[in-house]
Amino acid sequence: MTSIGPFSIQTVSVLAAILLAWLVTRTVAKRLPETSHKLAGGVLLDAVFWGVIAARLGYIARWWEDYLAAPMSMISISDGGFSWWVGVLAALAFVWWRTRTLTALRRPVVTGVLISVTAWLAVGAMVGALLQKPLMPDVQLTTLDDQPISLMSYKGRPAVVNLWATWCPPCRREMPVFEWAQAEFPQVAIVMVNQGESAQDVQEFLKSEGLALTDVLLDPFSKTMHAMGAGALPTTLFFDAQGRMVHSHMGESTQASFRSTMSRHFAPSSAQ
Repeated sequence: MTSIGPFSIQTVSVLAAILLAWLVTRTVAKRLPETSHKLAGGVLLDAVFWGVIAARLGYIARWWEDYLAAPMSMISISDGGFSWWVGVLAALAFVWWRTRTLTALRRPVVTGVLISVTAWLAVGAMVGALLQKPLMPDVQLTTLDDQPISLMSYKGRPAVVNLWATWCPPCRREMPVFEWAQAEFPQVAIVMVNQGESAQDVQEFLKSEGLALTDVLLDPFSKTMHAMGAGALPTTLFFDAQGRMVHSHMGESTQASFRSTMSRHFAPSSAQ
């Protein structure tokens, strides 16, 4: 499973952590004399806002050269590019500054932040340890020249499988990223699996956009999407050489987020 309904698992986990922080903050504040639980909750939400901003800016700074190659991608937050440790530190710094004259609020807000971050990390580690890595689905697809091919034929080397459609705006926007990835990571199979469209539609789109993608496959009944539990397009799946999924991303990818994922999940020798 790569999503819960229309939301990625990563997005759901972050929203759950924010809700937990808000609930803990208000609960602790209610137990303290002369402390407004509503004000404490408001300070927490302000800290979350500035923390998210800082997390995004920290990520952009980390992958500055890739974002500079496509400056508009800096505002494409759907790429999932956030340095959360930067965000947590910024949120705590904001709380410290905001409560400099209201020190009674500091304890409940800081408690809410720390407990939610600890729970987020612990649950993430536990789920990662308990759940088996999904395997590359054994689905039968076709090439643009109507030749049958199994997705499993890419097993044996790292593979990135992108689920997309020509009618999907974020799918169209991210196509140049995968064209770039083909040249940047030649030892990784970049497999573009179209969902539910004809060869003619796909070929016309690739020609009109001037895209030179080598591994474009057709999945007319969206079997890959259903097999992987993908809730929306685009969805990008990262598999190791043994065919185990090591990462998934639902939403538009950018050059920076793609390189970041490759650096975290694949050794340099297998990604070059």
